[in-house]
Amino acid sequence: MEMKGTVANIYRLLAVSFFALVASSAQASSVESMRLWAAPDHARLVFDLSSAANANVFSLDNPARLVIDLDDTQMDTDPSTLPLHDSAITSVRSGLRDGGGLRVVLELNREIEPRHFSLPPNDQYGHRLVVDLEYPGESAVENPIDPIEAMIREQEIQSQRPVAQEQVPGSAAPSTQAQQEPIEVQEARPHPRRDIIIAIDAGHGGEDPGAIGPAGTREKDVVLEISRRLASQVNNTDGFKAVLVRDGDYYLGLRQRTALAREQKADFFVSIHADAFTSPRPQGSSVYALSQRGATSETAQWLADSENRSDLIGGVDGSLSLRDRDQVLRGVLLDLTMTATLNDSLSVGGQVLEQLGRVNRLHKSRVEQAGFMVLKSPDIPSLLIEVGFISNPDEERRLRDPVHQAGLSQAIFGGLREHFERYPPPASLLAWQRDNHRRPSGNEYRIQTGDTLSAIAVRHGVPVNQLRQANDLSGDVIRVGQVLRIPSS
Repeated sequence: MEMKGTVANIYRLLAVSFFALVASSAQASSVESMRLWAAPDHARLVFDLSSAANANVFSLDNPARLVIDLDDTQMDTDPSTLPLHDSAITSVRSGLRDGGGLRVVLELNREIEPRHFSLPPNDQYGHRLVVDLEYPGESAVENPIDPIEAMIREQEIQSQRPVAQEQVPGSAAPSTQAQQEPIEVQEARPHPRRDIIIAIDAGHGGEDPGAIGPAGTREKDVVLEISRRLASQVNNTDGFKAVLVRDGDYYLGLRQRTALAREQKADFFVSIHADAFTSPRPQGSSVYALSQRGATSETAQWLADSENRSDLIGGVDGSLSLRDRDQVLRGVLLDLTMTATLNDSLSVGGQVLEQLGRVNRLHKSRVEQAGFMVLKSPDIPSLLIEVGFISNPDEERRLRDPVHQAGLSQAIFGGLREHFERYPPPASLLAWQRDNHRRPSGNEYRIQTGDTLSAIAVRHGVPVNQLRQANDLSGDVIRVGQVLRIPSS
């Protein structure tokens, strides 16, 4: 009996040890894959994990290294297959850490500022550890704006703000005496003849592929090709300069995209996407502008919700509010600026839509509006263009065709150019060319600093509504340097 009891205890101990080992293995995590994307100002390394794992990330010097320790984790992939070119990483090695767990060491070739965070599973990925290597002092775009050109653009913006402020509803109108005071004559300075800057944003990128067509075409690849073609056309046109917000396969947050456009003093922001739907039948191009209220259609709302979720896939805080933009939303000028930029957006959108209709079927015959996060820059007119439905097999094939891509980019730039040739910014080369070929005649007036639409109407003895109608103005927003047609009274 005593022998039987001893044997039973041994079996019981073995069973407990076995189940403890199984439980320990079940709790351990593994690195199933690693992904790396290199951008001009940062690199992002993503660890795809079988389950959540605690991470400790720290730097070492002489030589420069970044160490990533993962508790209770093993490596189930080959780090040597990572594409390290154009990144700050020279090599990657991994091994068991003293005391257990996994240690990954990145050998570095430049100064970095690391940050890391963990992400829970979403619709596209499981548990992830994201390690960002940011390059201090580097620009996020390949060819940043020239400092002198940026200064000219900033001075131009500042010179127009007093005009805007005088048009704030409810503000006191300038006194008649003030309007009649002589303007101090200053020596003329050379015209800046600056380029009009178009920020081109290829949607998605990096770990966010966007929509995927029936044949496996990824939205992020198609829109990058179209964006590059568009940038080439912009840069080959006198008086225009393109800034590619994303010029490679890497991810940028939605807020970062508009922030980059603002840093580069963009005159216009255009975001390129390829639509998708649950059904393969919808097709055609669409143009969207920001809506400060509701969406103009159920499709627009669905699409905005879909695109705004990009930050959740890309690993950005899921709060999509604009509270962190208080520094640019200054007082009552915000409403005025948003109205002006929205009017410009809708105007350009109509011209782009007309041009797109010549090369592709239109899904919507008017500019739609919805609350796209990427369009919420109060000081830059912007559009989101869905070049076609990648979920439609025929359109997916056309979107891969270089000839069709070129046609789409030509149509988009055609609409942009038509707008800016009609309403060039005062300090731009296009404005200088217009001024040297066409001086205001007796029935035209060039707007000066301090002018308001109502004051111009009084000065020329015409009703304000008639002045608006003669110049296709939907409101009272005017710009310094703009030429108004004065209708016969």
